[in-house]
Amino acid sequence: MRWKGRRQSDNVEDRRRLSGRKVAAGGGLGALVLVALFWLLGGNPEEVMQTLQTDSGYSIPSTGELSAHDEEMGQFISVVLADTEDVWANLFREYGRTYHVPTLVLYRNQVQSACGFSSAATGPFYCPGDQKVYIDLDFLEQMQRRLGSPGDFAMAYVLAHEVGHHVQNLLGIMDQMPQWQRSLSRREFNQLMVRLELQADFLAGVWVHHAQRMKNILEEGDMQKALNAASAVGDDRIQKQTQGYVVPDSFTHGTSEQRMEWFLKGVTTGDIRRGDTFNADDL
Repeated sequence: MRWKGRRQSDNVEDRRRLSGRKVAAGGGLGALVLVALFWLLGGNPEEVMQTLQTDSGYSIPSTGELSAHDEEMGQFISVVLADTEDVWANLFREYGRTYHVPTLVLYRNQVQSACGFSSAATGPFYCPGDQKVYIDLDFLEQMQRRLGSPGDFAMAYVLAHEVGHHVQNLLGIMDQMPQWQRSLSRREFNQLMVRLELQADFLAGVWVHHAQRMKNILEEGDMQKALNAASAVGDDRIQKQTQGYVVPDSFTHGTSEQRMEWFLKGVTTGDIRRGDTFNADDL
């Protein structure tokens, strides 16, 4: 991705020097497997919360030092955030609305948000309570390598997806989710979650479409990196890898094919009106 020499966002809280390192009592290989599994499942803060709150571990303060690589990754993700700000501010303006920018929080190992306490195991997530996106870049890079979807544009896709949730929040799309969670069966609510996540993938694609037109951000291979990342976190692929079989009723993020399809639809159309996943007949 072409990013060097361009504007970095001012809406970044870099807490990486402040974050402690969580050491869980009775951890080891089992804890690492759980960490990987939670990230693979798409980073649902609500589902991981109970496990985190009962963790009897303790924290070791970090050294507060950032390597040259850490610094560069922080600069890169800040540029991507700035690109999302420019694209969505312009699109909201076209519809007579004002885009209120989210804040990106960079942290290591564990973080407190308006959605509660989370560790890197949660994966990247958006908290509507404080309108912030939370990302542990070290953990994200590790998991990308394990999933076979490394690369800077794969990381850009992840941030764009979480910013997509922020756009949904600003448009009021997320307002009904808590009520639906209380009133619907688990299976029915899972189906709504799939539609919510696929729409965020679509909005990530809309960002790519307009960022490319505005700033010529794409380099050779970037789109494939993003598609690899979308495919890697499909529910069917995750379940096949982790348990050997697929349970469609338990899907919360969509299949690999669906995630790639809706992301590509956003890239090709660039039209936010084409992303009504909640009324799509083929889901």
